[in-house]
Amino acid sequence: MSYLLAMDQGTSSSRSMVFHADGRIVATAQQTLPQIYPQPGWVEHDPLAIWHGQLDTARQALSSAGISAAQLAGIGITNQRETTVLWRRDNGQPLHNAIVWQDRRTEPACKQLREAGWSAKVQDKTGLLIDAYFSATKLQWLLDHVPGARAMAERGELAFGTIDSWLLWQLTGGAVHATDVSNASRTMLFNIHTRQWDPELLSLFGIPESLLPRVQPSAGLFGHTQAAHLGAVVPVSGMAGDQQSALFGQACLSAGQVKNTYGTGCFMLMHTGAHCASSQHGLISTSAAQPGADAAYALEGSVFIGGAVVQWLRDGLGAFDQSADVQALAASVPDSGGVVLVPAFTGLGAPYWQADARGAMLGLSRGTTLAHIARAALESIAFQSAVLLQAMHSDAVHPVTELRVDGGACVNDLLMQFQADLLGIPVLRPAVIETTAAGAAYLAGLGCGIYASPQELASHWRLENTFEPRMSRDQALSRMADWERAVRQTTAP
Repeated sequence: MSYLLAMDQGTSSSRSMVFHADGRIVATAQQTLPQIYPQPGWVEHDPLAIWHGQLDTARQALSSAGISAAQLAGIGITNQRETTVLWRRDNGQPLHNAIVWQDRRTEPACKQLREAGWSAKVQDKTGLLIDAYFSATKLQWLLDHVPGARAMAERGELAFGTIDSWLLWQLTGGAVHATDVSNASRTMLFNIHTRQWDPELLSLFGIPESLLPRVQPSAGLFGHTQAAHLGAVVPVSGMAGDQQSALFGQACLSAGQVKNTYGTGCFMLMHTGAHCASSQHGLISTSAAQPGADAAYALEGSVFIGGAVVQWLRDGLGAFDQSADVQALAASVPDSGGVVLVPAFTGLGAPYWQADARGAMLGLSRGTTLAHIARAALESIAFQSAVLLQAMHSDAVHPVTELRVDGGACVNDLLMQFQADLLGIPVLRPAVIETTAAGAAYLAGLGCGIYASPQELASHWRLENTFEPRMSRDQALSRMADWERAVRQTTAP
């Protein structure tokens, strides 16, 4: 039993990966997850499609690995965070589509809370800013808009969860309703200092406590799968939200270590150890993956549109057929030709938190081509990430000497070099960029006893490439100033 299964349920796909205990990837399987857009600014997923797709990929990965479920020591779950599911306890059926983290329908409710003076209280308790990004107002919306939902919730007939809880419930046949601290900390209902659901916040949002999952550390026994799902009973022994899982998979285990994940969005986390640091520059405080009983925290900055801007170029503008083609198109010109693209398609996340911002493209000329726009799109990912690191520097929690990167877009050398140029520090790309899944596997390994300590896992991290900054700091600062001027246009009246 020297194998671990990571279930990595993301925004755009469901994936399963089999890891050997030595950290090697043995097999992988992936399915695209359909996106549902009922209205502008609304984003939904079918919870049953998530469950069935995730189960299918798990079976496919085991088959590709040539092993049976009986050879698994444990399963780790990692997931798109904040995405909210409400389901019936009696039959496990969802009452509505899942409301995805990108969804902005509850911004008016958030605005009312901010105007009513709740911002400081919510941030003090949860580490979060009041924003539609987080789960609380999504759950509130479901209870208020799905016919009969609130009455059913008051009778204890419903369960709420982020995607980790939803998958765990299904895997265990409804026997376990639980989550881990990292996912709980993204709901805007969880006090990250007491590490408990907060009664005052539950009252504020009108959430019955009976809806909520049990909260436990990220490594340890969560429950056992039903044998029918994978062919054997397997312990689920690790769980963490995708970004905290990536931080763990990057072996960022000590205060001051920073990683950035380049996925649909971009998510930069700095481990702050047992100290819950607070930001004065638009970042949020969150629970890191917690391997044991001791609390662990991180500072985080979230970019809503990262790699999704490449999908927009592909599907919206028809710039190329495959997302991987963006590098060749962008590299066909020496620079962006003065074009700056701000992909504020769903507002701006950290550190701006401008929900009403909308995308803007500046600097167009008669000579602008799709190649210039593609280059500006890639650069927009690096600009947004650079702003996050600037905020971390400004908060002066810990000095940052390098950035570890992962996620699908980090394979783009042009993007990584520009990122290093803007930051002025080395950007380190590991040999295994699937660090989100690796983190889930490592947590599962800790939870089932394969690994003795988190420090043992640091030896599994291997460097593939280092991108050293080449741009002068004056030039980098000038480019950042161009970016900030463009950002101001996204909220201009």
